[in-house]
Amino acid sequence: MTTMGRPEKPIDRTVPARAELAAFLRARKDAVHLTHEQIASRTNGEPSKATLRRATSGSGVPLWKTVATFVTVTMTKEEEFSESIEAALTRALELWIRARRATRAPYYIHKAPDPALIWNVADFSQALRAQHVWAGYPTPGEMERMAGPGQLPGTTIRRIISGRILPVDPQQTIAFLNACYVIAPADHQLWLAAALRALRNSPLSTKSITPWEKAHDQMSTELTSTKASLLRVAA
Repeated sequence: MTTMGRPEKPIDRTVPARAELAAFLRARKDAVHLTHEQIASRTNGEPSKATLRRATSGSGVPLWKTVATFVTVTMTKEEEFSESIEAALTRALELWIRARRATRAPYYIHKAPDPALIWNVADFSQALRAQHVWAGYPTPGEMERMAGPGQLPGTTIRRIISGRILPVDPQQTIAFLNACYVIAPADHQLWLAAALRALRNSPLSTKSITPWEKAHDQMSTELTSTKASLLRVAA
């Protein structure tokens, strides 16, 4: 028999995006009839019961690690049977980024930057900084860990988001985008095309465009090959 925990306080709805994330997590907990204490026991106390309770309160934005653990532990029978937990994690990530954006991002960022509007290196720099804000203002430390060892040093991240430098090459650009939750190859291709256009339209740029051309062409070839394979499977 499931042990009932103490009644939860109403969700703090001061910041609607935070409240939406808290409601999503609370609904998952209630759907599988678990208490915060039981969830914590299944994770050996990491995150703690108090941390889990705060995550469903709406009073703040929990760490992504806490959210991901919460979603995984509250997997429903249907998700387990159909192996569809990824859909719940994707939804949780979307809500978590919105909550971080609502509490961290400047008010003037109303939508994600469009790479198609990038024309020169100034546009490229501004768009990267806007994407960083749109992703919920992840810290350089968070981004460095997400990118992987040696891919995106914290000092480089700070200089990119302050507008002092651009990524040194296509690989660093993609690492930066991944750390800002732009992970789809098709989106990477759009950003690489924008970077290439910006460099071509900026004669004073000191960067060689050859690596950017090669990276863009290679990604275009890979995407075309993937689409062709999917069409053959569907035929």
